[in-house]
Amino acid sequence: MSKVKNSDITSVRGQRQVAIGLATPEGRAHLVGFDFNNNAQLSSVLRSDFTLDSTTGEVNIVDLTPNHDLGIPGGATHVSFSAGFLNLDFSSGDKELQVSPIVNLPINGIASTVTLTPPTVPSGTGNQFYFLKVAFFQEVNSIQYPLNNGAFNALQLIEVL
Repeated sequence: MSKVKNSDITSVRGQRQVAIGLATPEGRAHLVGFDFNNNAQLSSVLRSDFTLDSTTGEVNIVDLTPNHDLGIPGGATHVSFSAGFLNLDFSSGDKELQVSPIVNLPINGIASTVTLTPPTVPSGTGNQFYFLKVAFFQEVNSIQYPLNNGAFNALQLIEVL
């Protein structure tokens, strides 16, 4: 966030603002691709291309074959995907987050298209942030348990507008 704040070249030192930095392409570029988990970066977990429709927040992963296109942790039997679309105004503090329904798939050799669509488009005058999350589970006795040791689940900020 310091790099984003420092992208504010109109304010004097000591009074630079994140909101002004985010108004610049350079400021937004500092956040795009930010991985919230250093132990599980999205590029090492999801080895497939995806597309983002920035108008609706919809993320598509076409022809995903879980046992081929994912960096799968030992013991994982299922994977879940979700996408978030956040409108955040750093100046006013106003925010609205919409999260897609979770798509849960068995880890197998069957290709499918994953479509993640937030229920509504967030409103507001702030910046738009788009997130993609991949989480792994182990099924035991028909119950899926999350692999929560922090080494496998990926969350990335995939775009900022």
